[in-house]
Amino acid sequence: MTLKAVLFDFNGVIIKDEAIHQRLIEQLLLEENLRSKPKEYKQLCLGRSDRACLTDILNKRGRCVTDSLVTELIARKTQRYRRELEAMGSLPTYPGLEDLIFNLKAAQIKLAVVSGALRSEVELVLQRMQLIHNFSVIIGGDDITVSKPEPDGYLLAIERLREQFPHLDLQAGDCLAIEDTPAGIQAAKRAGISVVGVANTYPFHMMQRQSNWAVDYLSDLELDRVKQVYARPQ
Repeated sequence: MTLKAVLFDFNGVIIKDEAIHQRLIEQLLLEENLRSKPKEYKQLCLGRSDRACLTDILNKRGRCVTDSLVTELIARKTQRYRRELEAMGSLPTYPGLEDLIFNLKAAQIKLAVVSGALRSEVELVLQRMQLIHNFSVIIGGDDITVSKPEPDGYLLAIERLREQFPHLDLQAGDCLAIEDTPAGIQAAKRAGISVVGVANTYPFHMMQRQSNWAVDYLSDLELDRVKQVYARPQ
């Protein structure tokens, strides 16, 4: 095997915006005459799409949930998210991200994003950060019908990378995912992809138990050592 592609999660890996999302979800709930509960966001939303998050919260509160209602709530949240980002002079990102991307590109490793966030949100952030040209494939929450921990987003990313680069003969075993939540780690592993768990959202010991590699920061990821593991005979 050879490491041929690295698939990044987005919220909590590329952009440090979980606090923004939590606040916007809580605002939506208040507008629906619902009060957020302790740990609810962490249990139902972290690592998952807005659609899955809102659907589960509303169902647990006994609300009649329709696709049109959830779509309207997501649209409202997306508009507010964009406004918040536009008001920021610089976006909150994680140390080591740009260096890691540079090193991966220098090694001719293909990059993709696999996220529960809307594609438009991912593209907006990557454009603001001037990083979008590095990613060959972007899979957003609106590209699939289910959320992490289901593997569909990762499987679709591999399929689209294969279409773009047929000479790579890309397999799941040639890929590495970078995730920060249990749901994301499970999704990648179900797709047959090894995972680096970065302790941006959950403690290091949780990432260590669940992922193939664990790091405190992206800058701690030793790419040469990871590549050596992929180069070993299976």
